[in-house]
Amino acid sequence: QVQLVESGGGLVQPGGSLRLSCKASGFTFSNFFMTWVRRAPGKEGEWVSTIQNRGQTTAYADSVKGRFTIARDNAENMLYLQMSNLKPEDTAVYFCRRSIGLEAGQDFGSWGQGTQVTVSS
Repeated sequence: QVQLVESGGGLVQPGGSLRLSCKASGFTFSNFFMTWVRRAPGKEGEWVSTIQNRGQTTAYADSVKGRFTIARDNAENMLYLQMSNLKPEDTAVYFCRRSIGLEAGQDFGSWGQGTQVTVSS
């Protein structure tokens, strides 16, 4: 079955960096666009970024553009999110998901357990 296992979250000070990872299994990873979404306490889920199946195109929410970089390693079935210049408003649980396109709201399927990112001094 499809499994998505996120890792790499933690507590970081404003301006700091983190690299999130997502290990995918149970499907042909290289056939799918992959997306990061996040959920902050008391807020709806927010689309963060999507990468095309071979990594040729990426898209970012305006709130993270220029600070976050999405990447993938199809040989290892891994998805990454490099986050820099983190802000308190980036605090959320981050999830990786499959997607049918590069736009917000196009993610689908199974959810992993997510990884908590907390940005605080």
